[in-house]
Amino acid sequence: MHFARKYLSKSTFIKGVQCEKALYLHKFNSELADEISQQQQAVFQTGTNIGILAQELFPGGIDASPKDYTKYFESFKYTQQLIDEGVEIIYEAGFCFDYVMCFIDILVKENGKWHAYEVKGSTKVSETYIIDASLQYYIMKNSGLEIADISIIHIDNSYVRDGEIDLHQLFHSVSVIDKAKNHNDYVKNKLIYLHDILAKDSVPDIDIGKHCSSPYDCNFKAYCWRHIPEYSIFDISRLNKEIKWSLYRGRYIDIKDIPVDTKLSNNQKIEIDSYINQTEIIHKIKIREFVNSLSNNIYHLDFETYQSAVPLFNGLKPYQQIPFQYSAHYENNDTIEHYEFLADHSNDPRESFVKALINDMNKDGDVLVYNIGFERGRLKDLIRIFPKYQSQLQSIIDRMKDLMIPFKEKWYYVPKMKGSYSIKYVLPSLVPSLSYDNLEINNGSLASSIFANLHNISDLDQIKKTRKNLLEYCKLDTEAMVEILKVLKSV
Repeated sequence: MHFARKYLSKSTFIKGVQCEKALYLHKFNSELADEISQQQQAVFQTGTNIGILAQELFPGGIDASPKDYTKYFESFKYTQQLIDEGVEIIYEAGFCFDYVMCFIDILVKENGKWHAYEVKGSTKVSETYIIDASLQYYIMKNSGLEIADISIIHIDNSYVRDGEIDLHQLFHSVSVIDKAKNHNDYVKNKLIYLHDILAKDSVPDIDIGKHCSSPYDCNFKAYCWRHIPEYSIFDISRLNKEIKWSLYRGRYIDIKDIPVDTKLSNNQKIEIDSYINQTEIIHKIKIREFVNSLSNNIYHLDFETYQSAVPLFNGLKPYQQIPFQYSAHYENNDTIEHYEFLADHSNDPRESFVKALINDMNKDGDVLVYNIGFERGRLKDLIRIFPKYQSQLQSIIDRMKDLMIPFKEKWYYVPKMKGSYSIKYVLPSLVPSLSYDNLEINNGSLASSIFANLHNISDLDQIKKTRKNLLEYCKLDTEAMVEILKVLKSV
């Protein structure tokens, strides 16, 4: 038995609500957790930045957060001191009750009554956020502070920037005091239960399930899922989650063991048959029709974009995609020319992106992309922002064709694709000599977060190296398209 009680925080409480096994591992076996990726770190940082920005809705407050993140009790003591001194706006106010601690993003005294605000980078209020706020209300109330209201401040995704950021339009506040009060017994009983779990001397025996990714992806997934083969029922493309978990509960994990009466689409059957028999699926007629539908001259085009919770430029909504880079390989009979663009990270990249793209796309031929909805959607966004370029951008849209179709439709499928038609799976399956593995930047999400944070880097050599890595990554995307098309033509 673990006799020394472990403190719970808001985040560990939510972790325990999702899965008590994850909570136990977090407290006693944290070395088993998955490594935090650069993209995840960027998400955490975004949340921190939004919390700080929202403080400007209530200016002039005092920050009660501890100088050292391990010295929580200093914060609790300082918070009480500020309350006693009559301070009416406190940021990161700390409270502790019955081995549970919480920190309130913004605590404000209005007309002699305390109002608590929790800030979220999301565009809506989820049930998890309400549970989160309910815990905070419970802790504050039992710490002796009367709370008149508790609200969740979140991003309003209908806001469009026009000039300086209007924080009162960017943020939307929703009172959840009634729900927090209604959750009082739930929170109390859940805390007793979680403390009991942490007092045990063995890891809770909980199997994997939907809770592994809802409401958040668990950071112990690699550990808990280690009995699942690299390619399993969970990898079958577009298979309904209910069917996946039903198969798992029936102990059908390996694709070879799937019962014949399982409800599957034709594409899923092709995928499974290909894997079991290690056979390639090649519909020559369909592929020939696709190849023949293309012009002799082809632009192979790929965009990279990033997004920001707080719209960085006029005409943008929160989290709207901002194109900052493209690569294009122009194939003209036997010759190939390469064009590329990478925006200046310190300025609005959109118009310079548009001008460069129009200039580079001035030759005849189809514009081949991989997943047409993405590039077409970005160009339509740009037309709305810059209507003067409408005819040129619409001309590029009208010439677009989608290289993903033969793979999405399973006209060309090999077992190595593992049910995916992503270019990251298609490329090594068709062209093993080309790979993203050796690149410093090897996926779009990483490229986005790295570009978005370039302005925080002051080392010019590091900026130069990062920009070179971004160009190499995007170039490989369109080089991959050239080689993939070659394979289709050879069929």
